Amino acid sequence: MTKLFLSGPLFTLAEREFNAGLARFLDAQGFEVWLPQERAPRGGAKAIFQSCVKGIEWADAVVACMDGPDPDSGTAWEVGYAYARRKPIVCYRSDFRSGGDTKGTPYNLMLSGAATARIELPSKANAADLHRQVVTQIRKALRVRAAKR
Repeated sequence: MTKLFLSGPLFTLAEREFNAGLARFLDAQGFEVWLPQERAPRGGAKAIFQSCVKGIEWADAVVACMDGPDPDSGTAWEVGYAYARRKPIVCYRSDFRSGGDTKGTPYNLMLSGAATARIELPSKANAADLHRQVVTQIRKALRVRAAKR
């Protein structure tokens, strides 16, 4: 079973509900999902940090949300760490506002460049559209990784 670390902001009810829905969908597709908001340990900031590091190391791939004028700083760190660990990274953006540094990058250039696959949804897309595209891109990213071995 492919193990995924689901990275994204989790500070609002809307963010947590969206993350949980994506995790349920991925689970139903046969993936094992590490959702940090469901694994928040007791013990404060250091314990949360260590839990997220453990989750990224456990995972076969990372799925990361790039929404917002500037993607969440914790998510940005998780993408960087996953990149350093040579994990496939699927970045998605459901936010149709432009936030990129350079032409062709809808968000931070370093995050765009770290992505194995990028999904940018049009304004009329819905969660089901995103879910389908995420699964497709995860499978492609894992095939690319396997071919490189």
